[in-house]
Amino acid sequence: MLMVDAERVHELLDFPGLIDALEKAHMGGMPKQSDRLIYQEPNPTGQPDIFIILPAWEPGEGILAKMVTSFPNNKERHGLPTVNSIYAFINGETGVIESLIDGEAVIFRKTSSDSALGSKMLSRPDAKSFLMVGAGGLAPYLIEAHLSARPGIETVRIWNRTTANAEALVDKLATKGIQAEIVDDLDDAISEADIVSSATMASEPHIKGKLLKPGAHLDLVGSFTPQMREADDDVLTRAKVFVDHRQTTTRSGEFLGPFERGVITIDDVRGDLFELCQNKAEGRTSDSDITMMKNGGGSHIDYYVAKYLMDRHHGRPFSTTSST
Repeated sequence: MLMVDAERVHELLDFPGLIDALEKAHMGGMPKQSDRLIYQEPNPTGQPDIFIILPAWEPGEGILAKMVTSFPNNKERHGLPTVNSIYAFINGETGVIESLIDGEAVIFRKTSSDSALGSKMLSRPDAKSFLMVGAGGLAPYLIEAHLSARPGIETVRIWNRTTANAEALVDKLATKGIQAEIVDDLDDAISEADIVSSATMASEPHIKGKLLKPGAHLDLVGSFTPQMREADDDVLTRAKVFVDHRQTTTRSGEFLGPFERGVITIDDVRGDLFELCQNKAEGRTSDSDITMMKNGGGSHIDYYVAKYLMDRHHGRPFSTTSST
């Protein structure tokens, strides 16, 4: 059985290649089977311990099983990462486990490329300024992926509740040749950005829709449980709203409350990445449009990424049955 460590994952999943592979995969359909199970248990931080299982199966081709945990106490109590994960890729003809893959590395690459594909489809091609809200482990990958999708970006700014974490992120980006600056006023930074990406654990919205300037694109990553939310109602009413997948992502906290209160309806979600990549949904139609994509990161995307990784490792052209 193949063991793929983090270094090899990052080597195989370069952003230009992975973003292109995800676009190709979305030209077709979903894997035949895909699901998501989320279990939560309370802890003293107020943020629950979370265990997520994401399976996907394309018969005759492959099976992906992803397990991920988010334990907010880990860093303070144990000196360990908050999020831990592993992927198992299984042969679709024999049911034999072919590989175990470092999950954290795949999550960073997969989630960031999902958002970057959304930006490629929706943000203005002449975008110059990028704002990263949050400075967690995912942030440097989101920044790098967005820059890959929109290489004309000239300014990268970072806002985070904890200045020390923002400073550490600036230093990390500098080692990759990316210059970034820290901002103190989130509202001002939002009003000036062409692209805003938010990846936090927030349960109360911090992205105010009234501040988004005409032509802005908003990438929402963080709210992956019904209790989490990063953007307020004004975002949903001002922006053209998109998701990476209609059936799974519209069940996130970003939508449940607004749906219940009638702020928007499911019909106000204009399309997902399948529809955008297949030209079945109209994205940006003018330079003044405000666009938003909620990144839900369903198991189908995990499957595409793992399949792409395995194909690259074995020197095969990337393909999935659903996209051929």
